[in-house]
Amino acid sequence: MDDTESTTTSADENTGNLCDNPTRDTLAEGLLGLLKPTVDQLDDRVRATRIAQLELKQQIDSLNEELQKVREALNNHPDLDPYVKKLIACKHKVTVVLNVLQASQDRLNEIRRMISKEKVVRATLPVPTQPEPEQSTSGTASDRGSIN
Repeated sequence: MDDTESTTTSADENTGNLCDNPTRDTLAEGLLGLLKPTVDQLDDRVRATRIAQLELKQQIDSLNEELQKVREALNNHPDLDPYVKKLIACKHKVTVVLNVLQASQDRLNEIRRMISKEKVVRATLPVPTQPEPEQSTSGTASDRGSIN
């Protein structure tokens, strides 16, 4: 063979044989039969993925709307600083009053304790009786006997 001669056939030479070759048709149908389930499965998965992406997009849009509402609600909050300062001032006043009341109660308890102690001391001491003013010395004997 000559080096310039080609053993391969060109596509132009075989275009006329495409319709007439039953072996080629059988091979094409076999390959198509092998690939078709895979292509159909891939097509179904692509379709399912597109549906899932559409649902996800809708959920993201809904979430975005909710986040916008939350952002607006956070931006429209009233200024609470003056109220917080008033509450802190009230808390301070209540604390001062509580301290005064506690000190007063402690003093009252001390006074009660001292009164109880004084009562015990007075109860244990004999009460000194004051001598009655003496009457005339010319009193009766019965009067003198009762003085003992």
